[in-house]
Amino acid sequence: MSLRTAPVGKWLRIHSLPHGFIHAQFIRLGISEGERVKSLERLPGGTIVLQKNRQHIAIGHTLAKQIFVLVLQQDEVAA
Repeated sequence: MSLRTAPVGKWLRIHSLPHGFIHAQFIRLGISEGERVKSLERLPGGTIVLQKNRQHIAIGHTLAKQIFVLVLQQDEVAA
């Protein structure tokens, strides 16, 4: 599913990111394929706020549609 449609409050695993310049930007933020992030909230206008470690990262809805994630089960979150 896309990050845009992922449930709020759940831990997610990044499955794929857009390629090119934006991919490099995500890597600089510590986000790459396989990383675990938490979906914190969906703001008015569709912006998604993620938590990676103690950092909060806001991602616009257009970009969020291009990021694909998997929802983690409880046992995967603890790992």
